[in-house]
Amino acid sequence: MSTGPLIVLVGPMGSGKSTVGALLAERLGAPYRDTDADIVAAEGREISDIFVEDGEEHFRALEREAVRAAVAGHTGVLALGGGAVLDAGTRALLTGLPVAYLSMDVEEAVRRVGLNTARPLLAVNPRRQWRELMEARRHLYTEVARVVVATDDKTPEEVADAVLDALELKKK
Repeated sequence: MSTGPLIVLVGPMGSGKSTVGALLAERLGAPYRDTDADIVAAEGREISDIFVEDGEEHFRALEREAVRAAVAGHTGVLALGGGAVLDAGTRALLTGLPVAYLSMDVEEAVRRVGLNTARPLLAVNPRRQWRELMEARRHLYTEVARVVVATDDKTPEEVADAVLDALELKKK
């Protein structure tokens, strides 16, 4: 039996990692885990509050540890926060794992997230900020991904099917 996650989902905020991850876990009869949720549970506060109160650097340290623990101890479907791939150590941990990058364009992000919610990195000029984040991260998502699944104009169910097909995994 292989160790580590069955599927790791990466991608920008709003790409559907949490929704699709839960669907994938259900379809595979496997547990679901989200590193952002792990951080919120451990810290007892929202990620936006961690950013405001302690800064991005502190949050990224918490994120690195959450990803390390999840990759080492989780055997189901794992969703990572949008910025987790910024860390070289995290990217190294993902090497050889079944990573799916859920991609989308800025118009889809606007439709899904509205770009006006409590997203700490999108506080000022969210459309431009999202584009800049993607310019900085897109190559990192692609670097760690075994497969890329475009989510634009797709339902979560269609995205989950596409991930399973791309990774050649069978539903239970």
